[in-house]
Amino acid sequence: MNTYLAVDFGGGSGRVMAGTIDGKRLKLEEVYRFPNRQIRMGNHIYWDFLALFEEMKNGLRLAARMGYAIKSIGIDTWGVDFGLIDKNGNLSGNTVCYRDPRTNGLPEELFGQIDASCHYVETGIQVMPINTLFQLYSMKKNGDVQLESADKLLFMPDLFSFFLTGVANNEYCIASTSEMLDARKRTWNVALIERLGLPEHLFGEIVMPGTSRGKLKHDIAEETGLDESIDVIAVGSHDTASAVFAVPTAAANSRKAFLSSGTWSLLGIELDEPILTEEARLAGFTNEGGVGGKIRFLQNITGLWILQRLIAQWKERGEDTDYETLIAAAEKAEIDSIINVDDEVFQSPLDMEKTISDYCCGHQLTVPQTCGEYVLCILKSLAQRYKQGVEQLNSLLPSPVTQLHIIGGGCRNRLLNRLTEEALGIPVYAGPVEATAIGNILVQALAKGDIKTRDEITEII
Repeated sequence: MNTYLAVDFGGGSGRVMAGTIDGKRLKLEEVYRFPNRQIRMGNHIYWDFLALFEEMKNGLRLAARMGYAIKSIGIDTWGVDFGLIDKNGNLSGNTVCYRDPRTNGLPEELFGQIDASCHYVETGIQVMPINTLFQLYSMKKNGDVQLESADKLLFMPDLFSFFLTGVANNEYCIASTSEMLDARKRTWNVALIERLGLPEHLFGEIVMPGTSRGKLKHDIAEETGLDESIDVIAVGSHDTASAVFAVPTAAANSRKAFLSSGTWSLLGIELDEPILTEEARLAGFTNEGGVGGKIRFLQNITGLWILQRLIAQWKERGEDTDYETLIAAAEKAEIDSIINVDDEVFQSPLDMEKTISDYCCGHQLTVPQTCGEYVLCILKSLAQRYKQGVEQLNSLLPSPVTQLHIIGGGCRNRLLNRLTEEALGIPVYAGPVEATAIGNILVQALAKGDIKTRDEITEII
C-alpha cells in the first residue's frame, strides 16, 4: 500500500506516524514517539535540535524496517522558532525556544518606532513577544554574530527538511507565524526587513504546501534504510495548519470554527483572504497561512500549558498525576475562580501552582486547595476564554459561527469539551485527535495524486 510518513514535533513530544491510503480509507499507525524538552543553559532556553533530529531518524529507520512502501515524508512543528545556517550548510548555533526571555518588552520598544496599526495592515499577525520578528530584533539589537555569519533563516520544519534533503526554503504556513510576511501577497515583507536592518538574504524562497522540498540525501538514505527517491513534501508545516486541513468540510448554510487544543489553543476560522481591520487587531486576531493559500484567521490562546506544567510539578512531588484521575477529581470539585490564562505570569514560571495561588490572591479570587480544584479552575478559565474568542470572532464575520470543532490531543478532555459547549451555547464536536498527522498525510497524498480532495477520505482507522 502507498504509505506516507508524517513527522510531527510538538512542544512536549514528537512522533513519526504512518498513513496508508486504501481507497477512501486512511489507516494511521504510530511508528515511533520520543520526548521533546526545553533546556535552560546560561541565559537562554533552548530546544535540543540535535537530539530531535536523531530521534526523527530513529523513527524513519523503524518505518523502513517495518516494510512500508513509503512515497513521501512531511514534517510539521510548532511555530515562530528557527535556526540559522551558514554558507556551508552548518547550523550556526543552538535553536532558541520561544519561551526564552530575550524578547520581553521588545514589542513595546519596537512599536515606539513604527505604527502598530499600519504594521498590522501589512502583516495581519497578532503581536506576541514570542514571534520571530522580536526574536530577530533581539539578536540585531544585541549584535548577535550569528546574524552576520548566517546564510539562511529556516523555521523548525524547514530546518529538519534541510538536513534531510540539503534544500533550503521556507514553507508558507510556518513562515506566516513570523510576523514578517505581507499578508495579502503571501511573500516576505521586504520593507519591514529593511526597516529592522536585517540581512535580506536570510529570507529564502517561500514554497506552498504540496511542493516537493527535495529527495532524501544519500547519507540520510543510507542511515535510515529508506530509498533516495523518497520526496520530502512541504505540508502545512505549522502543526495547526495541518490540523485545520483535517477538519471535515462544514455542511451548507453552516459556519464552522476550529479550536486546535494542545499546549496552545488556536481558535479561529478558515478564510480566502485576510481580515486586516483595526477591530481585528485590537481583538488580538492573527492571519496565518493555511493549506491551499487559505488564511487561518485565529487567536493564539494559552491552552493546556498551565495544566501540563502543574501536572509536571505534581509528578515531581510524587503525587498521583494520572490524567483520568485528575479529570474525575475536577468533575467533583466546586470552585468559581476564573483566571486570565493569557496573563504573562503564566508564560514560563518556575512554580506554576504558586503562580496560580498568587494570581487568585491578587485578584480576590478563591484560591484552589486541591488538585481537583486547580484543574477545574484552569478548565473553566479556558472555556470562558473560548467564549470570549468566539464572541470576538462573530463581531468580525458577516454571519456567526454555528459549530465548533475541537481537534488535537486536547479534544480528549471531556470535561473541557463540556464546559466549552455550555459556555458557547452551540454544538461542539470533538476530533479528530490525530488531526495534525491526518492533515499532514492528506497534503502528501494530494501532492502525489492519490486523492483529489481532502474529503475523499471518509474513514480513518
